[in-house]
Amino acid sequence: MPKIAIIQISQAGSTAASMLINQLGAHKLQREDVHNHWHDFDAFVFIGAMGICVRTIAPLIEDKHTDPAVLCVDSLCQHVIPVLSGHVGGANALAEVLADLLGAKAVITTQSDLAGLWALDTLYENYDWHMSYVGDLNTAISKFVNREPVALLLDIRDEGTDYLERTCPQHVTIVHSVDEIMEGNYTLAIIVSPFIYSLPSDLLVVQYTPQVLDLGIGLAHQAPVDAYEDIQQLLAEHDVYLWSECIRDICTIDIKAEEPVIQRFQEERYGLELKLYTADELAAVDVPTPSETVEKHVGTPSVCEAAAMLASNHGKLLLPKVKGKDFTLAVAIDHKYLREGHIEIVGAGPGDPDLVSVRGRKMLERADLILYAGSLVPKALTECHKPGAVVRSSADMNLEEQCELMKQFYDQGKYIVRLHTGDPCIFGAIQEQMAFFDAHGMHYHITPGISSFLAAAAELRSQFTIPERTQTIILTRGEGWTPMPEREQLHLLARSQSTMCIFLSAAIVDDVQRELLMEYPEDTPVAACYHLTWPDQHIYRGVLKDLAKIVHDNHLTLTTMLVVGEAIDNRQGLSELYNKNFTHLFRKGKA
Repeated sequence: MPKIAIIQISQAGSTAASMLINQLGAHKLQREDVHNHWHDFDAFVFIGAMGICVRTIAPLIEDKHTDPAVLCVDSLCQHVIPVLSGHVGGANALAEVLADLLGAKAVITTQSDLAGLWALDTLYENYDWHMSYVGDLNTAISKFVNREPVALLLDIRDEGTDYLERTCPQHVTIVHSVDEIMEGNYTLAIIVSPFIYSLPSDLLVVQYTPQVLDLGIGLAHQAPVDAYEDIQQLLAEHDVYLWSECIRDICTIDIKAEEPVIQRFQEERYGLELKLYTADELAAVDVPTPSETVEKHVGTPSVCEAAAMLASNHGKLLLPKVKGKDFTLAVAIDHKYLREGHIEIVGAGPGDPDLVSVRGRKMLERADLILYAGSLVPKALTECHKPGAVVRSSADMNLEEQCELMKQFYDQGKYIVRLHTGDPCIFGAIQEQMAFFDAHGMHYHITPGISSFLAAAAELRSQFTIPERTQTIILTRGEGWTPMPEREQLHLLARSQSTMCIFLSAAIVDDVQRELLMEYPEDTPVAACYHLTWPDQHIYRGVLKDLAKIVHDNHLTLTTMLVVGEAIDNRQGLSELYNKNFTHLFRKGKA
């Protein structure tokens, strides 16, 4: 939170002033003292008439890049108005915060905010990027908000580029090379890249440089401190952008930690992480240019390449070893930042599109291919896809066809979402797919989802663990075509009489009921939950001795969760138990 000064102009604003001071840790300041503290605060909030606010700050205004944010709140707390430094100073963002606290309306007048467009002059702050530009920045912003043709070149993938792709305006064209920029009729190019590009001098360019590169360094013994400048120069010669803006860490062998060059790095680049590795750790990494001489001196055939590879999680070497006078260096990047093929296995949740995770929704919105389990996942979950995305059900495809389709898109550098019901780790059938991805060196990640057993608890309004009654939830299935391990037979699991959630078993419910009755009392509560959270959801309650009848009479299918246990609808004895176990904490002043 910025350092904020509150200037109460009218008596009617005293309540609001006190609340903001308490909530924000703000400081109260007299109007006549503003000029003495103009550069001591990040923001000034006037509570009262706008005219008084403007007359107070008018003699102090210098430059939007150095002036603090100024806001005015009317004395009735109906409106919060950014007056000065809306973007760069953060007044617009602070106005939203104050409006939420006061129950007021933020009055934003900045054109890009009103139009829902990117704030090019502050966008970099949200993602730890560095910003540079060719030409006049204000002119570039003007052309952007006036919706002139703009090219967007994204060399890497991170949270910021995900946002740009997800919110890309219609007048912005995503391009894949500098040649496309040169061939198009663009007045502005926006670039997110760690690399230098040569573009026509009359083209306005706004470039954001993300810190995504790992710099591995090998050093001669007591290499002179001047090697620090030589390293920067060598990086520039190989088209790596200003090293201080795109390198996220430097890495080397641990015995070089006290070398003058390493010390200089730490002094000059505060906040740049130093990663040190042992000779054994470095020697375990396969590198393109090992050296017997290096191994003889430090016990590993590579320092710079191996260190860069380790720091990048065995990523891609963008710059293999190059030699300077007293040093070697290499640059690597983690695969997660590369704009190459990627597969995201996403848990769809139990069915309701609103119950997919926020992250899962973002993945669906950016995907080039959505391959969803059509027999189990509602198609409505895929309707958030971007224009041009391929949306395909896998219901009529075998495993080989599914994998080949995903590989086809992967090899084109596309982003694929494999959408599985519930959470992929529970009967998700992803093991064989991951084996295929591993065998072909394909990069993938798993986004978890809400399992149907959690939806069952919510829809039954039941707590599946009851103190002193049942503290265990068993997730399992009955034995059908796929055999169950002998130790996991239902009647053995039922001995604990825990809450049991049984997947994929409606078709064999007679066998399920028979095994459960070997251990559970016949009047144990049960629920057959069909299409949980889907529009046609139905839940049938009863007792265990009637479970098979419930399923048969209602023609329930495999998309049915069977829940068994006394925790269903249990409301008895909880208050007494709470009092017995916990009220002593209050008597002793411990809670």
